[in-house]
Order: sequence, then C-alpha cells, then structure tokens
Amino acid sequence: MAEAEFDRALDHLRENKVRLTPQRKVILNYLINHHTHPSVEMIYDDLKDSVDNISMATVYNTLKLLVDYNLVIELKNGDGSTHFDYFGHPHYHVVCDNCGKISDVFDDHFTEITKDMANMTRQKTGYLVTGNNIEVHGLCPDCQRKLHLNR
Repeated sequence: MAEAEFDRALDHLRENKVRLTPQRKVILNYLINHHTHPSVEMIYDDLKDSVDNISMATVYNTLKLLVDYNLVIELKNGDGSTHFDYFGHPHYHVVCDNCGKISDVFDDHFTEITKDMANMTRQKTGYLVTGNNIEVHGLCPDCQRKLHLNR
C-alpha cells in the first residue's frame, strides 16, 4: 500500500514538473510511512544520520513544496508547533487536549460528509469551498487512564 502511495505521489509531482531530488523522495516516503504527524525537527532528527546533504532548510522547503502540491497538510498543534501529515487518503484528526497527540481517523463516509459540508457552506455563505481541515478534540486513551477517567 505505502509503495503504491509513494509511486502515485511521485507521479503527481512529475506531472507538475517538480524536480525529484533524493532528499525530497526520502522525506515524502518518510511521511507516507510515519503516521506520527512529525514536525520539521522530528523529520530532520530521524533522517540526518542516514540521508546525505539534508538540512533543516531542506526538510522545511520540501514540506512547503509538498503542501503546495496538496500531498501533505500542515497541522497546527495546541502548543503552537506545526506538524505535517501525508494526505493520500482523506481523513480527519482527533487531538488530545491534554498531551497534544494527533491521531488520524479514517472512515468510509468521510468523503461524503465533507462534500455535504462544502455544499451546505456554499448554500449558506456563497463561498466556493476549496478544502477543509477537520479536527475533533478530546482526551486520548492514555490521558484518560492517567487522569482516571476510564469508564
């Protein structure tokens, strides 16, 4: 599955005449295979010892490029940090209000729900909806246990 996603993403970049450097490929592959919603620093720390000619600037610029081509989305965390997520399959996020953990939620109905939201928004506001970023907030299972909130 991840290999097919990687190939699809590379094809999308090639179609848009994006130069595919080894560093860009490694960063894209990292995001496809890591569902941890990493920050620039996390990606750099994980790759710096195994990838030649990689810097924080390379990671940052690659992420910006992948965001511009709608392959990756930026997630602003409650602590002010920015995290990144490969967005090959539509999904939404649930964020823990206690520890800041971000988890992906995949559901077969998500695409239909977002289309309905876009149509409703257009009808009520006149906006042409170009995208969305849906977040649900709560307490993750680990924090519920730590706070003795399990029921």
